[in-house]
Amino acid sequence: MTIRSRPDRCPGVLRPWIADDGALVRLRLVGGVLPTDALRSLLVIAAAHADGTVQLTTRGNLQLRGIEHAGGCVAPSLVDALEAAGLVPSRSHELVRNVMVSPMTGRLGGRADLRRTARELDRLLCADPAFSALAGRFLFVLDDGRGDVAARPLDLGLVAVDAHTAQIRAGSGHWGPLVTLDHAAEALLDHARAFLARRGEGGTASWHVDELPGGGAELLEHPPARDPRTHVSALPPPYGIMTQDDGRGAHHLAVPDGLLTPELAATVLERAGAEVIVTPWRSIVVPDLEIP
Repeated sequence: MTIRSRPDRCPGVLRPWIADDGALVRLRLVGGVLPTDALRSLLVIAAAHADGTVQLTTRGNLQLRGIEHAGGCVAPSLVDALEAAGLVPSRSHELVRNVMVSPMTGRLGGRADLRRTARELDRLLCADPAFSALAGRFLFVLDDGRGDVAARPLDLGLVAVDAHTAQIRAGSGHWGPLVTLDHAAEALLDHARAFLARRGEGGTASWHVDELPGGGAELLEHPPARDPRTHVSALPPPYGIMTQDDGRGAHHLAVPDGLLTPELAATVLERAGAEVIVTPWRSIVVPDLEIP
């Protein structure tokens, strides 16, 4: 069992990481969804305040680095610009909005559309002051039943077993109840509350569910057997054009070394509609394209 001696230091906008080349800030995207207007604004911000590039992380989030700082803080003008772009929707909860979702959910394959579940999870997470105490590395993983993110290390999550139902997960080894997707967000946050009640206090408090004495079993009153439909696994989709279930296209683009340069971003924005999807494989999907 891991014994902590300090709180986590996972970076955010209001708590940057100070590196040799300047401050690094992390921006959390729920399910990797990034509105194109926000991407356009972010490129301007990166040119003005950072090294000009946008980094993609393996959790489907974004980072800026090479930022000037003073006293461990970045300039208020940078924070204001990121907020204006919609990239810091909650100052109190910006560190804990770690929600990974199957990137193509609701558009191509999978058993269920988890987009609404992810949005509701984020809304409820930010609405409760208690959840601001979660560690910045605490991670929710929502797999739509295809298995593309099911193997990711997680704290809490679910795997869809049909179009309306999912099984809850607690830590790396425990499975919870079957719940309807209409109630899945509430169920996940009920387990998050149970984690906070058991994780300890101060610098020795656990960061992750796996660090609890029972590895998460104690969050489940009557843990059921794992549903056989959760035994799923899938590779990331190939790069190139895919045909969505609605007949439109989605372009999966490689982002070498996870560095979204202004030139590559221009290519993305040239085709993008309302939003793009940042994947946990450090790539980008441009969805909802009209195919000639």
